Amino acid sequence: MTFSFLLTLHIFITLALIGVILLQKSDGGSALVGGSGPGTMFTARGASNLLTRATGVLATLFIGNCILMTVITSAQIREATSLLDTPASKPAAIATPASSTPAPKPSTSAASLAVKSNADVPAAKPSVPGK
Repeated sequence: MTFSFLLTLHIFITLALIGVILLQKSDGGSALVGGSGPGTMFTARGASNLLTRATGVLATLFIGNCILMTVITSAQIREATSLLDTPASKPAAIATPASSTPAPKPSTSAASLAVKSNADVPAAKPSVPGK
């Protein structure tokens, strides 16, 4: 349950980080089609500082959440045991009957059963082409 919550939180942090990064002013050579790009959206220096701080906070939360999920997952893996790690158990002893008389043999063999089962099937009639 904890891991599911952290994974959901991780997705929200990731989406917020992508959004904040895309809102920031592009210092590059206006690679966007359509002119000046998103740099005209925020003209005040305060908005730029807010986006920079938000990016730093979200990046710190992102990295911290990654490390926390790694620690939780590695603890869960250490707790899990493998079939290869468990020692082989001895098979239980089979109880033998008190009398040592052998069991009676069946009267029919597999070959005789196959012959009897084929005798019950009618023979296939050859088909003559053109009739």
